[in-house]
This record gives sequence, structure tokens and C-alpha cells, in this order.
Amino acid sequence: MKLALLPVALAALLVAGCGGSSSSSSSPSPKDWADGLCSAITTWSNSVKTAGESLKSGNLQKGDLKKSTTEIKSATNTFADDLKALGKPNTDAGQQAKDAIDKLATQVNDDVDQLQSAVNDAVGTGTTKSAVTAASSIATTLSTMSTQIGSAASKLQQADAKGDLEQGFRDAPACKKLSSSG
Repeated sequence: MKLALLPVALAALLVAGCGGSSSSSSSPSPKDWADGLCSAITTWSNSVKTAGESLKSGNLQKGDLKKSTTEIKSATNTFADDLKALGKPNTDAGQQAKDAIDKLATQVNDDVDQLQSAVNDAVGTGTTKSAVTAASSIATTLSTMSTQIGSAASKLQQADAKGDLEQGFRDAPACKKLSSSG
């Protein structure tokens, strides 16, 4: 897949399939690194989609909001840990790629902490309006995260002068699944 299409694929929260390989080396190949990134995105996306299912019914309950928020927070914390664990890919742009992904990990963790706080505040009042506000906070935060993923993809593209990462994304099995489902 073209690296330029990565933001579109990454932003899709309705992706299918999990999987991929991981590398035990401290500097994984671009393919292994990209595969790990796409696997992390796929797993997170599927978890967030599942967590949000109860919110689609329109009958928002305080318990559903808290449960969904807790599940989204857990999935996002795992996602951030997975991103940080990717390390630096073995390319000339490896450090820039690592920095972009580490920044993304920090951003999504901060976002989900703010989400948790907003939902707790809204649910604490116990009104229907507060439940709608909390659900809106969830949607807004997920949209922000999607934008941040797209921004990280753009930074990867800008740093990848030799095209090593782009080729890695093209060759990585988890990225193929991600791009075909997005």
C-alpha cells in the first residue's frame, strides 16, 4: 500500500483481522516494524469497536458508559504500550519513525485519560443529558485519536526519503489486511 494511503487505513475503526509477526531484535526490519504497527492498530481498532457497541443502541445507561470507557482505556493503554515496544526500525529514518510513534503513544494515553475524566464527571450527575455528553466525549476523543494516527503516518512518510518504511508497509501482512479492510 502506498504510505500516503496509510492515514485512511489507520483511521478506519472498522478494520478486520488481527495478527502479524513480531521481531525480538532491538532494530526490526522495516517490514517487521510496519507489521507490528499495523497489528497494534488493528487490535486497538477492533477492541474500541467492540467497546463502543453498547453505545450504539441509543439507550445510554451509566453502566454502559463506564464499561465502554474502561474498555477503551484498557485497549488504548495496550495500544500505547505496543507502540512504544516497536522500537526503532532499521532504516535511515528509524529514529524519526520511533519518535513519531512514541509521540503518538503519549498522545493517545493523554486522550484516554481525559476521556475517562470527562465520562466520570458526566456520569456522576446521573442525568440523561450527561449520558449524551459522555457519549459525545467518547466519539470526539476517538476522532481526535484517529487524526493523531493520521498525523503520525504523515510524519513517517515525510521521514522516509529512501522509501524503506513504505516498502515495509507494502510487504507487511498485517498492513495488507488493514489496507484491504479500510
